This record gives sequence, structure tokens and C-alpha cells, in this order.
Amino acid sequence: MPSRTSSGQTRSGPAHSDAARPPVPVLLYHSISADPPSWIAPYTVSPSVFAAHLDAVRDSGRQPLTVSEYVDAARGVTAMPADPVVITIDDGFADFRSAALPELAKRELPSTLYVTTGSLADRPQESVLPPAEMLNSSDLEELESAGVEIGAHSHSHRQMDLLPAAAAKKEIELSGTILADLLGHSIRSFAYPHGYWRRTVRRLVGEAGFDSCCAVGESLSPAGENELAISRLMIHADHDAATVAQWLRPQGARVISARHRVLSFGWRQYRRVQQLRHPGTQSF
Repeated sequence: MPSRTSSGQTRSGPAHSDAARPPVPVLLYHSISADPPSWIAPYTVSPSVFAAHLDAVRDSGRQPLTVSEYVDAARGVTAMPADPVVITIDDGFADFRSAALPELAKRELPSTLYVTTGSLADRPQESVLPPAEMLNSSDLEELESAGVEIGAHSHSHRQMDLLPAAAAKKEIELSGTILADLLGHSIRSFAYPHGYWRRTVRRLVGEAGFDSCCAVGESLSPAGENELAISRLMIHADHDAATVAQWLRPQGARVISARHRVLSFGWRQYRRVQQLRHPGTQSF
């Protein structure tokens, strides 16, 4: 895959000013497998479906960027392509290396992989994620060399918005430190487990040195969006290539609304009560 400079520069092309640009689809994948563990199956697509999704990305004419490339362009550090798209993958399943990367490489599509450091297979298991085949630490340098941006996804994958600030700070900083030690450079991007965050958590991510962070939102990423809460569209098992193709068209998916943010606050309160009643419960 094409290499990128350390400053995140991308291929040149027509650009929009950030204030006027259309919202951008940021796709969120998890496992790419024909036989995933049951707990992640609702958020898994098979390798053949993933390939069809990537064909839809390629055929859309959009220019794929990593998250850091997207943020650099939004800040005016580099030119924003007329029609960007961002491909992200969360958690760090081993099938990213075996199934997803070959399809991305075949089409020369960059991506950003967010790794839960407490789930790396060759390290102490300190994650709340249920059992699954995960990447090894030694895989990460190879993936980065192949054009994949490596980002942090916390250490244990707990719901960050429900954690005390000190615990959230440790989760954020530890994941970034582990990845920086493994790769030999600082890590620019973070993603909230489950997409959940609150203002304190967002502030802690910035204080830890990350300059971008992905949430979920089930929404396009609009111009002017806070770079520590980038909206993404989550891929589910029943999302076919036609669904992805629709999202890639102009006005193909919605932009998050103020009402949705209020409902999200209510959902947090419900999860907080459930966690008190059933400690250790996670929602995927």
C-alpha cells in the first residue's frame, strides 16, 4: 500500500474549505470473519462481504484517508479531498491481519485500526472483552508498515463514560504508552470503547496527547465537528454492499442531531444503573 509521511500528508486533489465541505462517512468495522464468536457476531461481516464493501468504497470515487489524515485535512494542514471517506476497525481481532488487510491492500485503501492493548494475545489479558482470537503485539509493526494507522482503544475496553476520572485517565494513558513503546513513536488517535464518552473523558484524551478520537454516533462526520468526538457509522452483520454504497453517496446518511445527543445522555444514565445492578455487564 502507498506509504504516508509522518506529517500525515495525502495525495493532492481538489479541496473544499472545511466550513463548506459536505459531511464525511467514517465507517466502523469490528471482526472480519465467516465464523466469529457469538458475542461479536452482530458486528461482524464475512471476508466476502467486506470485500464487496471495499469495492463499493473504490467504486464511489471517494478518496480514503486514515483518521489522522482526515484530521490534518480538516485543520488545513493538508488539502481536503473533494470526497473523502475513512475506514476504521476497532478492538484488534486477529482476523484483521488474515482477512481484512489483504482486501485493503489489494485495493490500496488505507485504514485506522484501534487496538485494545489489554486484549493483545501475547500480553497479560486485562480486558473485559470476551474470549476471541486477537492480534499479537508483534503484528502491529507489520500492519503499520503495510499502511495501517494504529490507534489506541483503551486498555481494558470498559465503558469510559461510566468510569471515575482517575480510572479513565489510566485507561487512556496506558493504552497509548503501550502502543508507543511497541511501535517506537507516539500514537495520535484514540477511539472510545463502545463509542461512549463524556466531556471529562474527552478532555482526558486530549491531555494524554491524542489529537483525534473516534466515537460512534451512527452519523456522518460534519464539518466543524470536535476532533475528539468524530462520528462514525457502525457496520452490522446485515449491512450489505448496497447499504454502504448508499452511505457513500451525497446525503447518503444523516448528521447527528441535538436531540440524539440528549437521548444519548439518557442512555448513559440507564447503563449506569444497569452496571450498578449487574457489575461487569458490557454492551456490544
